[in-house]
Parts: sequence; C-alpha cells; structure tokens
Amino acid sequence: MTKNELKGHASMLLANSLWGGMSPLAKTLMLGGVVSPLVLTDLRVTVAMICFWLLSFCLPREHVPHGDLFRLFFAALLGIVLNQGCFIFAVSLTSPANASIMTTSMPMWTMVLAAFILKEPITSKKILGLMLGAIGALVLIVGSADGISVQQEGLSILGDCLAIFAQICYALYMVLYKNFINRYSLVTIMKWMFTYSFLIMIPCTTPSLLSTAWEQLSFEEISIIAYIAFLGTFACYLLIVIGLRQLRPTVAGMYNYVQPTVACILAILWGLDTVTLPKILAVICIFCGVYLVTVSKTKKQIEEYHRQQALKAQEAGEKKDS
Repeated sequence: MTKNELKGHASMLLANSLWGGMSPLAKTLMLGGVVSPLVLTDLRVTVAMICFWLLSFCLPREHVPHGDLFRLFFAALLGIVLNQGCFIFAVSLTSPANASIMTTSMPMWTMVLAAFILKEPITSKKILGLMLGAIGALVLIVGSADGISVQQEGLSILGDCLAIFAQICYALYMVLYKNFINRYSLVTIMKWMFTYSFLIMIPCTTPSLLSTAWEQLSFEEISIIAYIAFLGTFACYLLIVIGLRQLRPTVAGMYNYVQPTVACILAILWGLDTVTLPKILAVICIFCGVYLVTVSKTKKQIEEYHRQQALKAQEAGEKKDS
C-alpha cells in the first residue's frame, strides 16, 4: 500500500467515525431540551460557513459566474439544508443507531435516481440490492415501534422516514450536480453552499436562536456542539475529499459502513439503544443491498465492456480473413 493510499484510507476511516459518533452525541444533546434540532442544524451550517470562508482566504481565489452561483443555491438546498436538517430532526425522533443505519441507503437511492434522470442501466445486482435495502429499512421502521407507546411509535417511524428522506435529498444532489461541482475546488463549492444554506435557514431559525437559554448549557453540551459543528461538519467534508482523491469510489464508499457501526456501539454503551435480532437482520439486509449496488457495473463500464467485445470480434474476424 502506497503512502497516498494509506492517507486516503485513514481519512475515510476518521471522517466516517466522526460522523458515526455524531448521531448519539446529537441525541444526548437534544435530550437535554435546551438545544432544538433547528438550532443545532443552524449552528452546524454557521460554523462550517465561517471555517470554509476563512480557509478560502488562504487559497487562490476562484471566480464563480452568476449562473453557477444560482445553481449552487439549489445544490445547497438539497445537499445541506434538507439533508442535514432532516437528519438532525430524525435523530431527535428515532434512535441514533436507526438514523445512522439509514445513511447507508444513500447509494441505493442514487442508483434509482440515476436510472430515471441519467438513464443509467439497472442490472439484476442493483435490483436485488435495492430489494434487500428496502426490506432492511422496513424491518427497522416497523421494529422501532416495539415496546413503546402509540405516540412514541409515531414519532419513531417519522424519524426513520425523515432519515431516509435526508438520504434521498443527498442522492438527488449527487445525481444532479455531480459533474457541476467538479468545476471548482472543494473550498469554493463548500463556502458558497454553506453561505446559501445559512441565508435560507436564518429567517426560520432566528426566533429559536433568540429563545434558546444559552446560559443553561453545560460544558459537556457546549463540547458536543463544538464536536458536531466543527469535527462532524467542517472537518469531515475536508477528510472525505482527501479520501476520494486517493481511493477508488467503490473502496471509499465501503467506509460508509463505519458510521452505523460506531453509532450503534456508542448508543448501546450510553443506554440510548438496544440490540435486537430484527435489527441485526435489518442491518445485514441493508449492508448487503448497498454492497450489491456498489459493485454493479455503471453505464460507462457496460459501454466499455461492449466496446472491448466488439474489438475482440473484429480482431478475430481479421485474423480469420488473413
């Protein structure tokens, strides 16, 4: 393994471990009742925006035309506001383990949306993977209602559905803007996306920010906020890009499994969740489903395969004629 590959593996492992720890920490914070999901999302966006702007001042300036800035507005709406906002609300309603496990379904939603929007082929592996993932998600949603009141059951199911919706929003962002965001550096893209997210959210979050009893926050709760806003948002976005530059997408994508693993372990240790047989089976279904979707051939790979086969047939014909 080369030094760059080792750096890529370390970056992906650290980023996904930090994301995995974010769910139980956010749950613990919101159980305190001082910080709401809306306020926590706004803090994440604000801190990340400031950090990316400060970092951009240390790098060469990139000019972004007005048309691309307009596109970045909608990219921010899907990739940050709806994704992060829905996920934090999901954590407040369901268990941290369930919310993190739902994040592994993102490649499957990307496959479905890419098939409809980009006309990517749907192979038998992808269909089987989608079915396994859907079964796992349904088992988790239904299983989360066991042993709780009717009101808690409704909130838990709503939380699971919000976690899935957050992944659908991010998958749509990846499909619609994948080629576009490669035009500029990560810092340029992120500083504008988080700026637009801040502008979108601040009119909605200002009343909650003003009514929050900040003086009641303990040192532990302030530390959790700092972790979620800086390490769980700003640092993770940087680490993910480092990893993607050194590793193949399929290898980098496998580190997504680290998130629910870390989240489940911490949630169980802190008494925020329990291990059940249906949950174990659901996790296995989701992981197997995502793996099948990940290893399936893309449109380019299928086209390249057919091209190679045609060249071989042509060469065989030429040899026969000679």
